[in-house]
Amino acid sequence: MRLGLALGYWGRGPAADHLSLAQEAERLGYHSVWTAESWGSDAFTPLTWIAAGTSTIRLGTAVAQMAARPPTTTAMHALTLDHLSGGRMMLGLGLSGPQVVEGWYGRPFPHSPLTATREYVDVVRQVLRREAPVELDGRYHAHPYRGPDATGLGRPLRPITHPLRPDLPVLLGAEGPKNVAQTVRIADGWLPLYWAPTRPEVYGPALAALPGDFLVAPMAQVRVCEDVAEGLLPVKAMLGFYIGGMGHAARNFHADLMARMGYEAEARRIQELFLAGRREEAVRAVPDAFADEISLVGPRERVAERLAAWREGPVTDLLALAPDPRTLRVLAELNG
Repeated sequence: MRLGLALGYWGRGPAADHLSLAQEAERLGYHSVWTAESWGSDAFTPLTWIAAGTSTIRLGTAVAQMAARPPTTTAMHALTLDHLSGGRMMLGLGLSGPQVVEGWYGRPFPHSPLTATREYVDVVRQVLRREAPVELDGRYHAHPYRGPDATGLGRPLRPITHPLRPDLPVLLGAEGPKNVAQTVRIADGWLPLYWAPTRPEVYGPALAALPGDFLVAPMAQVRVCEDVAEGLLPVKAMLGFYIGGMGHAARNFHADLMARMGYEAEARRIQELFLAGRREEAVRAVPDAFADEISLVGPRERVAERLAAWREGPVTDLLALAPDPRTLRVLAELNG
């Protein structure tokens, strides 16, 4: 199992902080570093900054949101950064949810998320392969556009820049069993948001027969500390925000996933508290047991024991949300 450094969203400190962590991870032999985006900073700009200050570590987006850009634009970002970094780019994509897609990006959330995702990946692949002009008459993506307000002047185009790697890895963030099954069919890897080594069945039977080179790269908060309860507080804060605030009360994919993992009543209670403005109570309502099973927190010996379970399953890459160089170093030592 390889190690990656997940930096999450940029915006709470100088860019040098993320760069120094990425450089330390590279020195320790980490395979990859990943950036994220939501309604704030984008994923590609910090990743380009990190690319300029590193030389070997792979560069991934976990995730770039599909609603933020047409698929051709996303492919251009990936193609360009792959050239600039000498072939280190890994493109992670996610659909997000209705609240963000419609509230922030001002776009309709697709009635068929599976179709929208499939079409998006199709266009990205066409750009990266550059075998022919990009053309798709899709339900959500049309290249060229031929809608009722079109000029009729559009024509299929191929990128003027030759991609460095036509097979640049494309990974998808997916939570529901149908989304995960499609991800296995159309992508090079999967980015689970919550992964518990003892609960692979939560994501359905799709994981039973993975292709040999398929990547399974979950994110997990990692913290080497003496007090487990204290170390779980940042995990619970993240869960309180995602379960309570990253979605509508009637449609929150993160809350639905927590429910499928055996915590349905708790998930609904967290939503109720968060949406009522009682955010601190929502965080306290996150069960320690749930926060613990999707993270690696505690003294070195405890993290070592729990890390063994992560290596036994289908996980190929552990993307560690690690807050400090010491945790990065200890995790590298434990992973051997």
